[in-house]
Amino acid sequence: MKTKKKISVTIDAGVYEAVDRASRHFQVARSQVAQEAFTLWLRKKAESLMAQGYREMAREDEETAERSLAAQKEVLR
Repeated sequence: MKTKKKISVTIDAGVYEAVDRASRHFQVARSQVAQEAFTLWLRKKAESLMAQGYREMAREDEETAERSLAAQKEVLR
């Protein structure tokens, strides 16, 4: 069984109203809507960090390849 923790957040009135409408429409508790939103936000941030890391690795790989190519050209001269 997972342990739940209680938090208090302050949000804009429009966001609150939209969450309230969505929770009634989908027949889920507002806390469930908030939990899913937090989960999606965390996943999006993690994916963004991973994508940034992969872009940096690709840039480093390209720089390494350029240095290696230049060195190999020197050897062949």
